[in-house]
Amino acid sequence: MESAEWQPPSVHPYEPSKLFAPGKVDRSAGLSRCCSLSQHSPAMAFFEGSNRLAVKVSEELRRSQQSLLAQQDELRSKGELFEDLEFPADDSVLPDDLYEALPPGAEIVWKRPPEFCDTAKFVSDGTSRFDVRQGAIGDCWLLAAVASLSMYQDLFDQVVPTDQEFFDKKYCGMFKFRFWMFGEWKDIWIDDRLPTYANQLIFMHSADSDEFWSALLEKAYAKTMGSYRALVGGSSSEAMEDFTGGITEFFDLVNGPSAELFETMHKATKRCSLMGCGINADANQIEARLENGLIMGHAYSITAVEKVKLLSGDEECLVRIRNPWGNEEEWKGSWGDDSSEWDQLSVEEKQRIGLSNADDGEFWMSFDDFAQNFHKVEICHLGPDSLGQDSTAGKTRWEAITHHGSWVRNVNAGGCRKYLDSFWLNPQFQVKIVDPDEGDDEDLGSVIIGLMQKNMRKQGAANHFIGYILYQVGESDPPGPKEMNFFKYKASAARSPTFGDTREITGRHKLAPGTYIIVPSTFDPNMEAEFLLRIYSEQPNESDEMDDTVNVPEVEELGTVGGGTDSEKNVEPTEREKLMEAAACKAFSILMGDRPGFVVEDLMEILNMAFTKSGPSGFTGFSKEACRSLLAFVDVDQSGYLQFDEFKALWKCLRLWSVVFKAFDADSSGDFNSFELRAALGCMGYRVPNKIYQSLVMRYAGKSGSIKFDDFVILCVRMRTILESFRAQNSDGKAQTSFGLDELLQLALYS
Repeated sequence: MESAEWQPPSVHPYEPSKLFAPGKVDRSAGLSRCCSLSQHSPAMAFFEGSNRLAVKVSEELRRSQQSLLAQQDELRSKGELFEDLEFPADDSVLPDDLYEALPPGAEIVWKRPPEFCDTAKFVSDGTSRFDVRQGAIGDCWLLAAVASLSMYQDLFDQVVPTDQEFFDKKYCGMFKFRFWMFGEWKDIWIDDRLPTYANQLIFMHSADSDEFWSALLEKAYAKTMGSYRALVGGSSSEAMEDFTGGITEFFDLVNGPSAELFETMHKATKRCSLMGCGINADANQIEARLENGLIMGHAYSITAVEKVKLLSGDEECLVRIRNPWGNEEEWKGSWGDDSSEWDQLSVEEKQRIGLSNADDGEFWMSFDDFAQNFHKVEICHLGPDSLGQDSTAGKTRWEAITHHGSWVRNVNAGGCRKYLDSFWLNPQFQVKIVDPDEGDDEDLGSVIIGLMQKNMRKQGAANHFIGYILYQVGESDPPGPKEMNFFKYKASAARSPTFGDTREITGRHKLAPGTYIIVPSTFDPNMEAEFLLRIYSEQPNESDEMDDTVNVPEVEELGTVGGGTDSEKNVEPTEREKLMEAAACKAFSILMGDRPGFVVEDLMEILNMAFTKSGPSGFTGFSKEACRSLLAFVDVDQSGYLQFDEFKALWKCLRLWSVVFKAFDADSSGDFNSFELRAALGCMGYRVPNKIYQSLVMRYAGKSGSIKFDDFVILCVRMRTILESFRAQNSDGKAQTSFGLDELLQLALYS
């Protein structure tokens, strides 16, 4: 394998003078052979002699594996090359500031590898961590993960199918990669057009100029994230998880390492876990260089963790680290390249650990120096089994459960425990923890929790601060989702290590056997995101999202507001309300006269006369549409008129709803927020599942999530109308019934 004479950058991104200077394209033997195309070269004949045409195929036509294979066959039979419209080969997917790294007037040309390399290979003489070099984009975090991935052939083959080539009968410009995306493995298909300048790849590339798997892998990953632009800045843990489906543990070294960290890292390498590390960034400088050769705010991969035996008989703990730039930017201290400390090892020990001395970005450090200079370690375990103790002990078997959920603004994005009034509205998940070994002295079970926010990078949005809290459920606690008072008076059993703005937060907890609920949340309320919750336990387990079932009680069952707690309010009418009711009934009789009944305009007049005086603060009256719903609610015979008995029944409901509304409008502003709506409904016995509650908020809340009195009344009216109609139709008490089309239209339109 020939190695091109690339000039690695002295700064990042690449300096134009070092990589893209006009007239200074490297024409060394290796690179010249790949970058020059003569009229008679095999590559030119491949493209021009066969007169291949690019075919644009919509992603929607290539959903299934079968259709993709059929598409490949069709392209090959026609001698055409694939173009991916889902990821266009143009500036729309490139970083906004990319041209600043190029000479003035430079043109980026998207080319397929055979167009500028007549010996292009997908993989050239096997893969290694040295195949990966960073280009003119700030995705060192991705490169660190790719370098780690390339060390384990089984993992690599799962992500990068290697039976793909440029110069064989199967080639049609279509390449496949496989990533784990939020709980499932997905095949990602791309075309092989890559951005180039002066016949050189601009982004990730191999140390071997005729090898292109790494460049295409980067493109496929960029496609999953929406663009190359989305790859700028990140955490290696994201890519490590997307390459393995594993779960990442984070270790903070700022205050010193734990006593077990070296052993944890040492065992992780034996289990093929992927590892990364980094130094906190300098707020005033991007990737600031330290005198010791290390770089701040830069992602490194950990490629080996070893205990070496010195000639003196002592042991030294060493860590091998790789800078994805792949150049001379290496550690300059003890155990670095050319360090005198290596004289303390025998030749055999050096060979055992694969010691090499080259400006390739890889270097060794003592664990003590490592812990003093780096600030964080990320260990991505390949699966739940690798998370336990030493695998040879056969003691821990982890069982995995996953839940997909979301935080919706004004509905269930309740924020952290600091916001008690809305915290209880967050999604809640139940899990049982058992003691896996009744024979030991430790009456504890373990659970590992990973909370991941989804698609934020793809959406171009900043990560939210996320975390979770666990609460143990007592035998006396009622079933179902827990309400505010549960969290108000119950101490948490465990919580996430922090609320962080990383894609995933993970924690390992040892707890007494029992039933627990997990409450995942953002730190602040009303932060919207989809999330994936992963729960690993030591025994087979059942875990479900806790949700309500529909329940609307009979009116006469309603007796208190506040559920009998310290906020209890008697709903018996006050003297003033009794007088108001008597006045309204008298007015009804006077206005009624000898007419067949009240119409909407009459009801609107009498209700507004009463409730603008005795109703919630700031209430200016019911709208005509609200009064139509109120009349239809009690118009049992559907005559279109309101009779006196119907009016009295309506008044009773309105007075109750007014009392409830006032109780939750604590500041007398004339409204309350949508978080309080669920509590307001609950205190009257109304229960609805999360999905229905989300619909209620969308339909009846204002833009800011506020609920006005007339909206609250209409909501109560329509909910009771539908449920009472269901009960009347449902004689067997089951959770389903049948409606004729006429009945359904009548119910939907006259309510």
